[in-house]
Amino acid sequence: MRARIREIIIQTCNELGVHIVKGVLARDHVHMFLSIPPKHSLSNVLQRIKGRSSRRIQMEFPELRKRYWGRRFWARGYFSTTSGNVTDDVIKQYLELHSDK
Repeated sequence: MRARIREIIIQTCNELGVHIVKGVLARDHVHMFLSIPPKHSLSNVLQRIKGRSSRRIQMEFPELRKRYWGRRFWARGYFSTTSGNVTDDVIKQYLELHSDK
């Protein structure tokens, strides 16, 4: 299932022209370092990623539909920050530290 979630996220980002600089799919959450074109807002990009992946995963894995019926597959919110305050290398190191969790 993790591999399929990864494929859906990559496909969605490619369709939007969003470049995934680095990404980590942990057991219960996702870390992504994205480069988003200025024509897209972060909230719209994440809405598309989370919405499409949730819908497709629940269609492809029917047992999840029962488990998450009436509830959300992904958490409602997200955390974001820009890379202006820290270097891209610091962000990549952070993601590397979280890649095994």
